[in-house]
Amino acid sequence: MRGAGGTRSRRGRPWPADLPPAAGAAVLAPAVLSAGLELLGREALSLAFFAVASALYLVLAYDFAVRLVRDRGRFRTEAHTPSALTAVAATTVIGCRLSLMDRQAAAAVLLALAALLWPGLLIAVERHWKHRMPGGAFLVCVATQGLAVLSAMLADAWLLDWLARAALAAFCLGILLYAQALARFDLREVLRGAGDHWVAGGALAISALAASRLAASPAWTGGPHSALRWTTLALLALSLAWYAVLLGAELRAWRPRYDIRRWATVFPLGMTAAACLSAAGATGVAGLRPLGAVLLWIAVGAWLLTCAALASAGLRRRPGGAAGGPPVSGRPGSGRPTRH
Repeated sequence: MRGAGGTRSRRGRPWPADLPPAAGAAVLAPAVLSAGLELLGREALSLAFFAVASALYLVLAYDFAVRLVRDRGRFRTEAHTPSALTAVAATTVIGCRLSLMDRQAAAAVLLALAALLWPGLLIAVERHWKHRMPGGAFLVCVATQGLAVLSAMLADAWLLDWLARAALAAFCLGILLYAQALARFDLREVLRGAGDHWVAGGALAISALAASRLAASPAWTGGPHSALRWTTLALLALSLAWYAVLLGAELRAWRPRYDIRRWATVFPLGMTAAACLSAAGATGVAGLRPLGAVLLWIAVGAWLLTCAALASAGLRRRPGGAAGGPPVSGRPGSGRPTRH
């Protein structure tokens, strides 16, 4: 029921505490668009997206803390779902953007926080694997590769070879986790998924981004550098293949209704663009930069469309729905978060 201030949920808690873990993708989307726009030289627009991502990150950090302190049962239950790993992924992507702004100390703090959260959440998810998982299963790879990317960026900024080696280890583990998630991914989600099925391609895109950052590092020369360069191109090609397949599936089975998991569609679109832009310099394939620019503006358009769908869903909510916050599922007015 709405409280005196108009910001209480039906459970009597502040409305952010009713958001499902999948809401973390709403941070990932503008954060990666901000990073991509920075790589493209659109600084003002990049900062605007970063401001949005930062504000949402603080809201979700508050939500995370509230559950950890006041609702341990729900926290433990949701920690078992792959979507919980968006907390790690969002922290690393925000950290990457700070690193691009030359705020290396702040980025290092976020790397430490993400590294602290990652093992517990990953183990909890791994213990509750099921067959025929949705696209969120690939977040085990996304979170791990987020650590690899941020570690590689800080290793490059501070010339820390040990951190570059740690980034390489995280990258290799991320590839193994991708293979594990792919083995359990329900391919039917490609045609019927609510949005997080796009993470199947986005996980490869962030893997390509991690490889490109490693290839650009002075820590690797000769054979290791060449191997990382070709690995970057191979992963990027696979990511673009997923992009084509998923886009074709969207056109065949159009799903226009808003669902909170649609933010997990925008993130892979932006990540694929950012991977192309980063790989252009790291691999010397200049044609990847204009491709990345085109894909980035497509991702910006997808973000705007998702925002419009969210606003439209909010206007259609029934009076009995959750008050004081955005709808949390594709069922306007349901008042209950969807479990992922």
